[in-house]
Amino acid sequence: MSKKTLIVVGNGMVGHHFLEQLVASPAAAEYDILVFGEEKQLAYDRVHLSEYFAGSTHADLAMGTSDWYTEQGIQLLLNEPVTGLDRDQRTVTTPKGDYNYDELVLATGSYPFVPPIEGREHPHCFVYRTLEDLDAIRASAQAGKSGVVVGGGLLGLEAANALKSLGLQAHVVEFAPRLMPVQLDTDGGALLRHKIEELGVQVHTEKATTAIVAGEEARLRMNFNDDSHLETDLIVFSAGIRPQDALARSSGLEVGERGGIVVNDQCTTSDPHIHAIGECALWDQRIFGLVAPGYTMARTLASVLNGDQDAAFTGADMSTKLKLLGVDVGSIGDAHGQTPGARNIRFNDEQVGHYRRMVVSEDGKKLLGAILVGDNSHYDTLLQYALNGIALPDNPETLILPESQGGAPALGPDALPETASICSCHNVTKGDICGAIDAGCGDLGSVKAETKASTGCGGCTALLKNVVDSELEKRGVEVSKDLCEHFPYSRQELFHLVKVNGIRTFATLIRQHGRGHGCDICKPAVGSILASCWNEHILATDHVPLQDTNDTFMANMQKNGTYSIVPRIPGGEITPDKLIVLGEVAKQYNLYTKITGGQRVDLFGATLSELPEIWEQLIAAGFETGHAYGKSLRTVKSCVGSTWCRYGVQDSVGMAIRLEDRYKGLRAPHKVKMAVSGCTRECAEAQSKDFGVIATENGWNLYVCGNGGMRPRHADLFATDLSDEELIRTIDRVVMLYVRTADRLQRTSVWMENLEGGLEYLKQVVLEDSLGICAELEEHMDGIVGTYQCEWKTAVEDPEKRKRFREFVNAPAQKDPVQQWTTERDQRRPVLESA
Repeated sequence: MSKKTLIVVGNGMVGHHFLEQLVASPAAAEYDILVFGEEKQLAYDRVHLSEYFAGSTHADLAMGTSDWYTEQGIQLLLNEPVTGLDRDQRTVTTPKGDYNYDELVLATGSYPFVPPIEGREHPHCFVYRTLEDLDAIRASAQAGKSGVVVGGGLLGLEAANALKSLGLQAHVVEFAPRLMPVQLDTDGGALLRHKIEELGVQVHTEKATTAIVAGEEARLRMNFNDDSHLETDLIVFSAGIRPQDALARSSGLEVGERGGIVVNDQCTTSDPHIHAIGECALWDQRIFGLVAPGYTMARTLASVLNGDQDAAFTGADMSTKLKLLGVDVGSIGDAHGQTPGARNIRFNDEQVGHYRRMVVSEDGKKLLGAILVGDNSHYDTLLQYALNGIALPDNPETLILPESQGGAPALGPDALPETASICSCHNVTKGDICGAIDAGCGDLGSVKAETKASTGCGGCTALLKNVVDSELEKRGVEVSKDLCEHFPYSRQELFHLVKVNGIRTFATLIRQHGRGHGCDICKPAVGSILASCWNEHILATDHVPLQDTNDTFMANMQKNGTYSIVPRIPGGEITPDKLIVLGEVAKQYNLYTKITGGQRVDLFGATLSELPEIWEQLIAAGFETGHAYGKSLRTVKSCVGSTWCRYGVQDSVGMAIRLEDRYKGLRAPHKVKMAVSGCTRECAEAQSKDFGVIATENGWNLYVCGNGGMRPRHADLFATDLSDEELIRTIDRVVMLYVRTADRLQRTSVWMENLEGGLEYLKQVVLEDSLGICAELEEHMDGIVGTYQCEWKTAVEDPEKRKRFREFVNAPAQKDPVQQWTTERDQRRPVLESA
């Protein structure tokens, strides 16, 4: 019996997933399979398209390999678009000829909608869809200074982030009154806008572009219908998508009034031999623009072709969890409360920047939808309540309140039913995960390989890990301590890989020892590891994409989008001349001034463009960066010691300055604070610090692993009556052991508590050299000390690095005209929105 021919038109994510499902079924043996792709490259991950600008290649983003297609007996025809469809003859036409089919699958996806604006054909106007599009945008950006994205939806904000990563001043122009109007309400959109503008992206809402003409200061000028305009060097259109249904239209297949190939529950069109899946398909008058519904369609169709009479596509959950320009955004179910009788519960903390909205049923028992901006830590719990119909607690508001205000803990894996959907992209339930573990999967990686969970958009990664860990522990299996899904190593193991192999970039590390493209867990962690090992500048090209906002701009961002300046004042000792300089700078730039708890002077209210100017003056006066923005040594607090105090027995100020000068700039898993007291009266509060030193008549007592904050912990006495050199050598060893072995974002107190053997084990390693590594730890610390650089000094002296601090590329001296100020206690402070 001869085989039938199955043709798939489209080699995108959904088309590729359909092939994966089909070849895993018996039906594959019945067909000769041909796949036509319009692009030159085989299917790649469009969800992570922006990572192409961060160094990822097509090979990194590819969904498979050419060898895979060959091994499966699939004929892959790339760069060969299908231009015609003859349903009577059952043939498709390409520039190279006609091909017969018995069954045809249209997985043609969508195309970007470009509004009919005069001038849209300009060579520096682009869409954001393919790798070729991104290559063209990159080429245009090399000679440009600013870029505009038309469209403030999901893809528009991704595109804005891409422009920002290329070094452009990015703008977003949105026709609607708010960003992400489909997913967010007015309050959520307002907060997202505020946060994005804090990151240096200018947002323009309620703007309709009437024409694109030549600019005076830049290449292009966008004229708006309100008579305003905006000049830019390039424009990226991301104003939505339209289903790619041209073949269907030309062949007489039924299409929707507004586009889309009409399909039934089996993903079959009006022709029983033609099927459609993904963004080109219209089901129940709906187009699904996310990858998860497309994957569900692909699985459904594969089952249909395999003879499954019950296979049916019944819609898909459109909930999304994203990080847009570093800002958490979540949207679940009926986020806008359109269900009759729906009621709303809102939590809005403008000071912290967190907005959460729950939409509940009229009787208050079911969660219908939710919106989150600024913090997605509640997303997984809320999603499970919505998807599984779990009854809400008597006080449902506890699900979105902070724990400090009576918020309920996250919904644990044990509370989820077996039917709970964990991964919507691949339709994986908790029961599927339990089944995979029972069948022999003993870690997260093998569960993912078996079930495909978290291999789509990746939004379920954290929840999946929690479920897997919980189920493995129930079965007595030791749970993996992998940093994240992209690295099968703990932070400690990654540190050793970086150090031993001399790895200096994230790209090299993930290529040699990881998988995928990285995430918000591993990127900053690896950035910290690289800094701890090699002490390279934080704004080095390879390091910038790994950093959060504070490290990116080497300053702490404040709630109104301005920044703070914190010069280092070692030991709290400062000359009158330097105090005068701080006063003069604060006066010149009208900065709010405050003495910190760590004996420094904090200057608030600097704009992004003022940062290099201010630091230039401070550096000229002998100041250095205080690293207040980094996970590194912050301060070494001191009392006046034996120099002045009648109770002092040692020079605490001198020792504090020596320690601060030694460890300044050292990057660590978390911030580190120290203090030195000149006697046992303990005026410097050394025993509440990560490293506390108290003078005795015979030397110094060292206390380790204490901290203040939310979980105060008294430091433990580690060694007594140490000489100056013994003290420094001991601190060197403990600090470097902490840097090498602590988990990401783990304070020294938690680190020691988690050490097997705790304080006594630490004493054995550091004081007795039980592991024989003390010389190595000291050598590593000497290397860090010897390569110290003031990060701000390096930045202000490098013209390329200074470019990152421009707020308006076309007008470098212009300041933010939006921020309003008032005076309080003779100092300037921002006007709060609630004031």
